[in-house]
Amino acid sequence: MADTKALKKQVCDMIDAMSGELIDISHAIHARPELAFHEHHAAKTLTGALEKNGLPVTREAFGLETAYASAFGAGGAEVAILSEYDALPGIGHACGHNIIATTGLGAALALSKLNGALPGRVRYLGTPAEEKGGGKELMAQFGAFDGLDAAMMVHPAGINLATMPCICISEVEVTYHGKSAHASAMPHAGINALDALITAYQAIAQLRQHIRPTERIHGIITKGGDAPNIVPEVAQAVFYVRAANAEDLAALKKRVTGCFEAGGMATGAGVQIRWAKADYLDMKTSWPLAKAYEENSRMLGRDFFPLEKLPTGSAGSTDMGNVSHRVPSIHPMIASAPAHVVIHNPEFARWAGSDLGDKACIDGAKALAMTAIDFLSDQAMQAEAKEGFAKSAEFSARSVAAAFNPDGVQEIGGCGCC
Repeated sequence: MADTKALKKQVCDMIDAMSGELIDISHAIHARPELAFHEHHAAKTLTGALEKNGLPVTREAFGLETAYASAFGAGGAEVAILSEYDALPGIGHACGHNIIATTGLGAALALSKLNGALPGRVRYLGTPAEEKGGGKELMAQFGAFDGLDAAMMVHPAGINLATMPCICISEVEVTYHGKSAHASAMPHAGINALDALITAYQAIAQLRQHIRPTERIHGIITKGGDAPNIVPEVAQAVFYVRAANAEDLAALKKRVTGCFEAGGMATGAGVQIRWAKADYLDMKTSWPLAKAYEENSRMLGRDFFPLEKLPTGSAGSTDMGNVSHRVPSIHPMIASAPAHVVIHNPEFARWAGSDLGDKACIDGAKALAMTAIDFLSDQAMQAEAKEGFAKSAEFSARSVAAAFNPDGVQEIGGCGCC
């Protein structure tokens, strides 16, 4: 077995040596937030850093224009380290993906500098579109995670957690097509698409009373008409539907579809229901890896909040869940802001570019690199992770099959005018 203690010291020293470069990259991505599938500046910055450090890079990897891949090492097990770098509309890096990008990059660069001492192989992946679109699931369809023994990344938060409580999510866009008319002179000649949408919205609000505590439905109206004196011809909304697992999600999606159909039936408007290509799955944490990550982070002086003390129902969603149904995976959280600051809040975006966020970039890179060394060096850990994953492999296979919806558009009748 490799001298893991010495290797860990080496990677930590390397990350310290390039900390200025890593923090500059984090700030550069933070200063230019880019939305899902459009992260051109971030991808160019990250791949440029890889090439500068002598690593091979495949751009436009696995079917996505802003994805990339790099690989190094020989023999033994193979672990993937992931970076995300997309931002949120209006509030920039309020999920701290500039930190995720930098922790993954720093860990990969440090491990690559071990050269022949690296006890296995590393696949470093740039994964776009986590906030919207399910980039990792789309990449998975092109083999991004095939043949791996483990995958890991770290996500910023207000506290340190061994894993992120996650549930499944599906995104749906609904469009109603009615018929415009003068809202005062000839309202009887129109079919009100907004009325159809409001009817569906109210039906979903009523449905919320009768769903499980682990389920969520929430959405916004993105188009409601053009002027008060025109009967709205087109109305649109986007909803997120969440559930604890893929089977519950599929059942809840059917109930939500019924609400959308009801809006069209009540008003005579046509309805188009467009589910996203990829659903996000729940996170299946590989606990041998998660425990190793926690131990390595504690060596860096980080304390962890007990998972059992988290408030009931405090769960988000991530396409890393989809990866975890294919290969043993971890998705821990690293404190990058004070505990009272929550992600997806403008205040968190400010902290993601602060000294505390910078420290998370460096500590996160170190913890990931050290955890990769633990895993690649320890065949017993590899076997334990594989055994734990295999226990639910059949369920995971069904979940993965259900997560990809290439034909997710449904047209439902309505008025004959459109």
